[in-house]
Amino acid sequence: MEKIFNNTEVAFALKTDTELDRAYFLFKMIANEPLVRIGTAVTNFALKAHLPVEGLIRATVFDHFCGGTTEDDCLTVVDKMFTKGVSSVLDYSVEGKEEEEQFDAALEMTLKTIEFAKERLAIPFAVFKPTGFGRFYLYEKLGEKQPLTPEEQVEWNRVVERFDIVCKTAHEKDVALLIDGEESWMQDAADDLVTDMMRKYNKDKAIVFNTLQLYRWDRLDYLKKLHNIAKTENFHIGMKLVRGAYMEKENKRAEEKGYPTPICASKEATDINYDTTVIYMMENLEKMSIFAGTHNEESSYNLMDLMQKMNIAKNDNRIWFGQLYGMSDNISYNLAQNGYNVAKYLPFGPVRDVMPYLIRRAEENTSVAGQTSRELNLLKAERDRRKSTK
Repeated sequence: MEKIFNNTEVAFALKTDTELDRAYFLFKMIANEPLVRIGTAVTNFALKAHLPVEGLIRATVFDHFCGGTTEDDCLTVVDKMFTKGVSSVLDYSVEGKEEEEQFDAALEMTLKTIEFAKERLAIPFAVFKPTGFGRFYLYEKLGEKQPLTPEEQVEWNRVVERFDIVCKTAHEKDVALLIDGEESWMQDAADDLVTDMMRKYNKDKAIVFNTLQLYRWDRLDYLKKLHNIAKTENFHIGMKLVRGAYMEKENKRAEEKGYPTPICASKEATDINYDTTVIYMMENLEKMSIFAGTHNEESSYNLMDLMQKMNIAKNDNRIWFGQLYGMSDNISYNLAQNGYNVAKYLPFGPVRDVMPYLIRRAEENTSVAGQTSRELNLLKAERDRRKSTK
C-alpha cells in the first residue's frame, strides 16, 4: 500500500500560514505535559471564577478543535472541508450535565443536527452521547443490575424515550446516527439500549451505530455475541471503532474497587484488538457498517489494504474513516484526496460548556506517545515546504 499520509501539501491545503503557525504553537504547548496540567487547572479556575478568559480560549484551543459555538457557526468550516471531500459530523460537545431540562436541550440539539444532516451532503452522520440524554448514575445502577426506585424508573423511561425519538427520526430522515461510548461501568446499560434501537431501526441497513472502545479486551467478544443476535433477529450492525478515551480513569477505578481492569495490558494489545475487530467486521460486511474512528496511520493503512484485497470500492458507503477536527489532517485529507469516505468530528457548543471536552483532548494528546510529535513534525514539514516554494 502506497504511503499517502506524509503529503503535507494535501493535509494542510486549507490552512493559511497564520493558521499553520497557530497549530504549530498549540501542539508545541500540548507536548509539554506540566504545561497542560497547569493550563488545565488555571482554565478551570478562571471559568469557575467567571474571569473573562473565553476570548483567549476561543482564539487558541477552541477555534483549533471546535467548529463554533452554535451549529450555524459550524457551516463555514463544514463547507470549507467539503471542498476537499472531507465530510463533517456535528458533535454537540456539552458534557457532564445532570438536569432533565439539559437532557431535553441535548435531545433538541441532536434532532436539529439530524435535520442539518438530511439537508446537507457534507454532513452524513449525526451523533450524541448516552449521558447527554440521562444521568450517569442511572446507567451505572442498571449496569450493576440494581433495581431502580419507582422515581428512577420513571426517569429512565424518559431516557429510553429520548433515545427512541432520535433513532426514529434518524431512520425516517435516512441519516446515520453515531452513539458515543463512555466509561465501562455505565456502558452495559447503554449497549442494551442501543441494541434495542438497532433491532427497531436497522432492519434494512445500519442507521444506528454503537461504539466499540477497543482498548477494552472484551469488546470483540461483545461484538460476536451481538452479531449472533443480529443474525437470529435479522438486523444490521453499525459500529464506530475507536481505541478509547478514558484509560487512566478506567485503570484507577479498577484498582480502587479491586476488580480486573477492562483495559488491554498494552498499547500493542490494543492495536491488535482494533485491527482484529476491523477484520471481523470486514468479513461480515453484508450485515455490518464500519465507522473507523482512528488517528492511527497503521490501522488506516490496514483497512485500506483489506478493502483493496476484498475488492471493495473506496467509496463503499458501509465503510467510513473518521478523525477529530484539529487532529490528523494528514490522514483525513489524504484519504479524501484518494477517494475514501472520510468524516471529521466537529465539536461545537458554548465555550465554557465545551471546556471538559477540550481538556480531555489536550490530556489525551499528551498521554498518547508520539501523537503530538507526529502532528508537530507534519506542521513543521509543511511550514518548511511553503518557505522553500516562496
